[in-house]
Amino acid sequence: MSRSFVPFAQLRRQPTIVVDSVGSGAVLTLAHWRGAATPEALRDDTSAGSVLRALRAPETVGLATAAVTANHFDVDGFVGVWALLHPELALRHDSLLRLVATLGDFREMHWQHPLADHALQLVCWLNAEEKVRFYEPFGAPSRRKREDEASAEKFEWFLPRFAQMLENPEAGRAAWEPEYTRVKQAIARMESLSTSCSRYPGIGLTVVRTPEPLPYYALFGPTAGTDMVLSIYDGQRYELEYKYTTWIDLESRPTLPRLRLDALAERLNAQETAPRRWTFDGITDTGPLLRLSGKELSKAQRYADPDQRPIYPSSIAPEQMEQEVVAFFEQRYAGIEPKKYWTWAEIRAVGG
Repeated sequence: MSRSFVPFAQLRRQPTIVVDSVGSGAVLTLAHWRGAATPEALRDDTSAGSVLRALRAPETVGLATAAVTANHFDVDGFVGVWALLHPELALRHDSLLRLVATLGDFREMHWQHPLADHALQLVCWLNAEEKVRFYEPFGAPSRRKREDEASAEKFEWFLPRFAQMLENPEAGRAAWEPEYTRVKQAIARMESLSTSCSRYPGIGLTVVRTPEPLPYYALFGPTAGTDMVLSIYDGQRYELEYKYTTWIDLESRPTLPRLRLDALAERLNAQETAPRRWTFDGITDTGPLLRLSGKELSKAQRYADPDQRPIYPSSIAPEQMEQEVVAFFEQRYAGIEPKKYWTWAEIRAVGG
């Protein structure tokens, strides 16, 4: 059958499949958002993964619907929408599209995978063309537009062009190569002797020690399977981040709930003698950061790579920083069992 993309504002004008979003009136929701009405058999770590599952289950109620929408543009959501519009081609490239969606949303990749380079090229192409032709992720408010309205232009431009890139990425080399090269260089640094990683599986934390801030696609590669990253850079510069894996309903494994970080910030501020203070984002942010404050970062700046924002030196020694973070979460997570499908109400009650 033939499907087409419609702007999110048209959701109630005709029966519509909603991808990587939620909206009342959807005949079928294929999204990993927390609490989304995705059919249980189609749940997946990424929304694109749920779409690919649905395409292999043609009896799915609502799948025959002709209209498809999403309320924002990102890599995962775009891949899901595109796959519904090109089901046969999508299923032929199932493994590659899953890698693209995972890299785009979680910034995770096993770089030894034979399709890893192709996936990175596609993600870098989407990122580069999005920024040059439209606006950066989370940049719609600065243009006095709502994301669900402004993103429709992105879908309309990318949807007819993605198939060529999927089968012949060389066609877009001029666009994807700069970021691709930057990420590959950062991956080499992550795999060098100058970088080390320590994992604390009981609290879902990976500690990455590396000389300088790096792009997320490199930084988060070895953190797959954990949900927090403490980055320790030379010069006693630190950031702690809850990954996007705890904002959505992760299907592949149970997780611990997010905790408010105010008590940890207080502990660090009690020891900090540098002029800046430790600040933190709320637990419902897509990727809450705990960091030494400077000028308040916009959402677009927080979403951008760590090497694209200032990270300030602390008076706290690296070993002490790691100990404080680990001790805080070990104490607060004691007695809490990981599980799937936490509700926001449960998260607020536990992490409150």
